[in-house]
Amino acid sequence: MRQRVATLVWRIVLAAGLVGGVGLLPWLTRTDPAYTVLKARSAEREPTPEVLADIRRQLGIDGGPLRVLGGWLGGLARGDAGQSWISGSDVLPGVLRALSTSLLLMGVALLVAVLTAGLICVRTLRLGARRRLGGRRGGGSGSAVLASLPEFLVASVLATVVGVQWGWLPALGWYGPQWTVLPALALGLPAGAVLGRLLDDLLPGAFGEPWALAAAARGLTGWSIARQALRRCVPALLPNLGLFAVGLTGGAVAVEQVFDIPGLGRTTLQAALAQDLPVLQAGTLALLLLAALATGATRLAARLLTGPALRDGALSSLHRPAPPAGGVLPLLYGAVLLAVVGFGLTRDPLALDTGERLRAPSLAHPFGTDALGRDLLARVGHGALDTLLLAAAISAAALLAGVLLGLVPRLSAPLVDTVNAVPPVLVALLVTAVAGSGTVTPALAVGAVAWAPLAAHTSSLLRQERATLYITATKGLGAGRLHLLRYELLPAVVPPVLRHALLRLPGVALALASLGFLGLGAQPPSPEWGLLLAENQPYAERAPWAVLAPAAVLALLGALAVSAAGGLRRPTRRRPARGVAEGAAGSVPRPVAAAEREPAGAR
Repeated sequence: MRQRVATLVWRIVLAAGLVGGVGLLPWLTRTDPAYTVLKARSAEREPTPEVLADIRRQLGIDGGPLRVLGGWLGGLARGDAGQSWISGSDVLPGVLRALSTSLLLMGVALLVAVLTAGLICVRTLRLGARRRLGGRRGGGSGSAVLASLPEFLVASVLATVVGVQWGWLPALGWYGPQWTVLPALALGLPAGAVLGRLLDDLLPGAFGEPWALAAAARGLTGWSIARQALRRCVPALLPNLGLFAVGLTGGAVAVEQVFDIPGLGRTTLQAALAQDLPVLQAGTLALLLLAALATGATRLAARLLTGPALRDGALSSLHRPAPPAGGVLPLLYGAVLLAVVGFGLTRDPLALDTGERLRAPSLAHPFGTDALGRDLLARVGHGALDTLLLAAAISAAALLAGVLLGLVPRLSAPLVDTVNAVPPVLVALLVTAVAGSGTVTPALAVGAVAWAPLAAHTSSLLRQERATLYITATKGLGAGRLHLLRYELLPAVVPPVLRHALLRLPGVALALASLGFLGLGAQPPSPEWGLLLAENQPYAERAPWAVLAPAAVLALLGALAVSAAGGLRRPTRRRPARGVAEGAAGSVPRPVAAAEREPAGAR
């Protein structure tokens, strides 16, 4: 009970700190909020000291930021979120409308993501149902390419081709269920690809557990066993599903911009850009409440699906030893990526030739040219130095932070919920306000949130691994916490989290690209990949190669990350436990769980 109260207090402190930081955003930008509001209301009016003082009095900000924040919290307790500084309308109805729009879009996008994840796992389920799985993993590079496509690029292609050229579905606005299909596909397909890869990574371990072997021996059909294996793996993914749900609500800013959807993410971003503090605070608070509800629902569902086995220590480990996968594919993808970057580095990314504007790919320009006649291969190659190295550094730091914080879930769980509730765009605005704009801004913004899914994954796997039979037996033999952590828990948890981090490496690059696409990252004439996509997106219909070139390299990065992740497995040989318990004949070895032995039917 005391631990629950402490966790609740920690959540409240984090939420209050975030809302307070958002409330200070207009002052952190080192600009006068009254001046910003004046320009938004009437650009022609002169910002004289008298006019600015009158606006401060009207807005109630003449007492400073702390007084403004206190007044907003006091009004919130009465159900009053204040009035917009820009439009003068009540904030709460507008935020609730935006939230309802985002929730509908999130629900359809989650349905698309679940269906996509299921399709990715079909091959593994079929092999497991036939008892032919062995140490092989399903899935493939197709899911990696799908996970690597930028959401805003998918949205642009769907809006241009499906919505405008073919006219199958409406592309702009938000007037009914038909308008949800294209944005839901743009959001759900990449998210489903990541979820499918994570689920596909767990299924072979479930098919190798003793219950699956016993069920097959008793004559149960293969698809009945496959359904139970799917049910066995879902609880470990539910925390990440909750993170995806919140991310699809607040993090869908770019997609909402492309399709002109009045969702909560776009509303919050516009309020932040206009320094409309009441709307910004109300939108951020709504995202925090949504994150708390999603996290609570996924944890409750995980406990219900797992049952008393989680409490009684009766689970088997899903992360059994398996032979490495991947083969020659990582080398092939890596060679192609290095070749593209190498050839690009030999060219000038800033050379202008207006006579060669938007030229199609040719021998002189293998990737074509952009709207200013610059060679796209050169810009992709030089942009890789910034994008790839920065994404790799952020991913490594996120992996380290995620594993370390995931080991202390009571500390990290509320922090994960709070961090995940904030869209990276809003984090970028906060970083810009404090540190200024530049190439460091997107790195700090993405790094501030990239560790959260890895920490949630670590905590989830650790909780289930601690409930396994061999951990219970090893405890009974006298193993201490440090021994269990070093020789049992970390070897079981770190490999799948490392594979997860590799799967998210293209996502980190995409997040950097998204901030560049929204104008919060690198500035022209930098060849950063997100900026390339943003600059060339208006010409996607006339010169598709200008957008497909950086998108194809991002997809190649995703294929490389997934194929390389396939070679990371838990070591087949485990270091024998020392000093666990001493008997008459010497040290007693660690008991080997049935799930860790290679099942006979899987050979």
